[in-house]
Amino acid sequence: MSEDESAGSKLVSVDFEIFGHVQGVCFRMYTEREGLRLGLVGWVKNTFSGTVVGQVQGPADMVEEMKVWLSKEGSPSSRITRASFTNQRSINKLELSGFKTRF
Repeated sequence: MSEDESAGSKLVSVDFEIFGHVQGVCFRMYTEREGLRLGLVGWVKNTFSGTVVGQVQGPADMVEEMKVWLSKEGSPSSRITRASFTNQRSINKLELSGFKTRF
């Protein structure tokens, strides 16, 4: 990557876990929709402990925008109390394709 390229074109990957009232409120569907709108790839799924987990990959600036959405907005009926982001790393190419709900 040349120094001329903007920081936003650097690809990153990050794992997330969202806490609060986030199951049974279409959180996964809205997460998929938002990820696709931002041009990201990834996955999302419910956990047995009542949280939502997943991974997003794409340009760093779009991933940052998705992190804000995951921690502050979510689906219309959700109530997010905490968002945890881990394993953020630079990647050379996308490791996933599409944005999918896992079960």
